Amino acid sequence: MVVSHSIFVDLTEDEIDKARKMLGRKPNDLELAMIDAEWSEHCSYKSSIPILKQLPTEGPRVIIGPGYDAGVVDIGDGYVVTLHIESHNHPSAIDPYGGAATGIGGVLRDILCMGTRPIALLDSLRFGNIEDSSHSRWLFKHVVRGISDYGNCVGVPTVSGEVEFDECFERNCLVDVVCLGLGRIENLVLAEAKHHGDSVILVGGSTGRDGIHGVTFASRVLTGKSETERSAVQIPDPFMKKLIIEATLEAVEKGHVRGLKDLGGGGLTTGLSEMAEKGGCGIEIELSKVHLREEDLSPIEIMISESQERMVFIVEQGHEGEVCRVFEKYELPYSIIGKVTDGGNLAVKVKGVELASIPAKILAKAPIIHRRSIEPDYIKNLREIRKPELPSDLSSILLKLMGSPNIASKRWVYEQYDHEVGIRTVVKPGQGDAAVMRLPKGSFLAIKADGDSKHCYIDPYNGAAGCLSEACRNLISVGAEPLAFVDHLQFGDPGNPEVFWTFSEAVRGLADYSRAMGLPCVGGKVSFYNEDKVKNTAIKPSPVIAAIGRIDEERWITTMDFKDEGDYVVIVGETRSEMGGSEYYEYIHGLVGGTVPQIDFLKEEKTLNVVKDAIRKGLVKAVHDISKGGVMVALAEMCISGGIGASIDCSKIPSHDLRIDELLFSETHSRFIMEADGTHIDELSRMMRDSDVVFSVIGRVGGDELEISYKGDKLMSIMVSDLRDRWSLSIPRCMGEL
Repeated sequence: MVVSHSIFVDLTEDEIDKARKMLGRKPNDLELAMIDAEWSEHCSYKSSIPILKQLPTEGPRVIIGPGYDAGVVDIGDGYVVTLHIESHNHPSAIDPYGGAATGIGGVLRDILCMGTRPIALLDSLRFGNIEDSSHSRWLFKHVVRGISDYGNCVGVPTVSGEVEFDECFERNCLVDVVCLGLGRIENLVLAEAKHHGDSVILVGGSTGRDGIHGVTFASRVLTGKSETERSAVQIPDPFMKKLIIEATLEAVEKGHVRGLKDLGGGGLTTGLSEMAEKGGCGIEIELSKVHLREEDLSPIEIMISESQERMVFIVEQGHEGEVCRVFEKYELPYSIIGKVTDGGNLAVKVKGVELASIPAKILAKAPIIHRRSIEPDYIKNLREIRKPELPSDLSSILLKLMGSPNIASKRWVYEQYDHEVGIRTVVKPGQGDAAVMRLPKGSFLAIKADGDSKHCYIDPYNGAAGCLSEACRNLISVGAEPLAFVDHLQFGDPGNPEVFWTFSEAVRGLADYSRAMGLPCVGGKVSFYNEDKVKNTAIKPSPVIAAIGRIDEERWITTMDFKDEGDYVVIVGETRSEMGGSEYYEYIHGLVGGTVPQIDFLKEEKTLNVVKDAIRKGLVKAVHDISKGGVMVALAEMCISGGIGASIDCSKIPSHDLRIDELLFSETHSRFIMEADGTHIDELSRMMRDSDVVFSVIGRVGGDELEISYKGDKLMSIMVSDLRDRWSLSIPRCMGEL
């Protein structure tokens, strides 16, 4: 951190010198504070942009890709969906309730400022070991409550998510939130100021001191000084947000809103400079017009405050009254604070006196940092580890795995959410591998978020590709065709060459999978500096993927529950000895390392397509992808979901010379479990053979136990009720509720 003039900034001396040269003069304190906010890692992506350019971003349905507040995808019939992912990691580590709630508020605004209605939320969460750590339990409890209270108040359903627990998140919990929006293509609005003379209108909450230096706080390592860092956390107001949603959509319908931007990270500085830069214009504002919560705010505080529930509208000149009457209808505070100019500068005035004037392109385009990258020694050391001894009691192993917080039911989380408000939710949490939402004109949209820091820690390239693979498999499992994805890439300090290597490898893995599958990335976020300065530890590499897919007909929607006695159980895909990062190795044996699952892109594409086709031809009744915990956990979850057992001969699982524990618990990708009845099993088999996809009939549905044998020898037999108890009660027990 550098002290310049009378203010603290996080700019380096080199960056301050660059700012002077770009301006052709020395910036004053206000200008320096504005540059500091907009050039922060959080806003500028100054370290990540060169790496992110690898990601394919174009596709036949992509209308708007990365660079705006949300990606926009054409779903036909004149409709679009918008998709964005956000995080509030540092704020949630300091104030879990408020930090998580304002994360929801921010991602809702990102969707709203595209002119679309938010219709669904997802959360992807990471915490320390809740079995041992009271601090992680406290964070978990209050983050979930913050998400729940905010989402429930604004009336947007939280329809899906995922949670992972690992000791590396003890002091650095990760709180990712995803929002899905729906709108008409003709109502899309971009965050651009393109027409000279248009008015700049600030709408919503008043500006206060909460959230000041929020983006620079998010762009450095936590110090553990919670009281000094707490002031960077914003204050949520979900009731104001509900009014803003309705007023914004109504104002957009008037046809005179030419630009729209939420005020999140960096506040007015970021919002105004980015709109001006994208529109090729300037903006001039009068700070005395900004409605304040505290009258003694300085110009610096007003310009970098991140107070919540604020939107900036660019309104066509001469139509301000028509639009402002909408705000008055909803009793929303608003102020006409400025106008669009032709000078290209963001100019800040107080009572007519100019305090700052900076070219918007200087603010919005921070100097790029080209980071060094070195493969960490620990990765080389993790590649070869000694296999554990083969357990003698596989039944107890499966029961223990079902109770692992990473595998156990997340009902404790999603029961706190309203996932049905809005009557669009068709496949609800726990029913299938992805949420399914009803769209206009009789079609449906599936959405799922996935991540796996354990795989990414050992092998960031294959681990990240695997996260995207799992998201796609989850979409396929409910009958959807994957359309696009967004990513959130979460790592430690990018100034550490080893950390930056893991980031670069993760992006390379995502890019390779994306190109191979023809699946575009339409947006995302990067969160660096997720480290604990007190303990000098960083989180494991933690990319999170949110992917969407379209389902044209309701009959294609497929759930994961076993349904009928006597039906066949079919496995698709080959199982390999890829145990690195598996829940079996880490939770059962305490082993970190080995070979993580790797993807053969050609086989992956064939497998996804044939499973999708089988669903659409009505050949299968239930589908579940195989991921965390391997074949055994997938089977157990299908039995629990359906309330019925199954008899399985695991010697029929396609594989080559695997130990029995590898066969049962490997997390190899490109695999599914399916249920098919006797009238369709032959056609299903022919389809698999014709597609050159490995498959096998491994058992039958029925009874009240999950029975596993190997070439006639019984390996285990567990009552479905016992599996359900272990799976469903684990997290409530950890949280002290049983």
